[in-house]
Amino acid sequence: MIIKVFADTICGWCFIGQTKLNKALKNFPEAKFEIEHVPFQLNPDMPQEGIERNQYLKIKFGGKEFAQPMYDRMTEEAEKEDLNFNLNNIKKTPNTVLSHLLIRLAEQTNVQNQVKEKIYHSYFIEGLDIGNKEVLIKIGKIFNIKEDAISNFFNSGNIKKINSYISIAKEKKINGVPFFEIGKDFISGAQSSADLESVIKANLD
Repeated sequence: MIIKVFADTICGWCFIGQTKLNKALKNFPEAKFEIEHVPFQLNPDMPQEGIERNQYLKIKFGGKEFAQPMYDRMTEEAEKEDLNFNLNNIKKTPNTVLSHLLIRLAEQTNVQNQVKEKIYHSYFIEGLDIGNKEVLIKIGKIFNIKEDAISNFFNSGNIKKINSYISIAKEKKINGVPFFEIGKDFISGAQSSADLESVIKANLD
């Protein structure tokens, strides 16, 4: 079964949703799943160098104090999945195109799931700038992806391919992520593992 996961690498709910999906998949040890990570950009107009975090919160929410209740709730939900978000460590909101490209490159050696989770961990727990090429190269090396391969893959043609998914999401009327296409069904948002498991089961039968 192919499961398409529309997500952005700076989306905390996507990290939570991916963790819940992984939990649900463990209940189907006999089934074979292919997880297709579809790039989504919450901020398609983000400058390539990103934006300083407090400035981003001011632009997006009117200030940190207005964003805090939502982030508190997200952090609480993350804790339920044993994810210890450290949002105060984040100093910059990055452009996520290159992080999506690293995930796409990782498909060539079938380590895309691990790479994506490391990117999430690097951002939400370590507070690293996952829009920074050097940070992404270090992540790639952990999974035996060579620096030259990463640098060569981060070219204008591949960047255009990532950006082309913006229109695909619009055509599908996907306004928020995570968004899961499971067989003939779809689930929007970081729903429970039980809900994901139920939809998977229905599409396997």
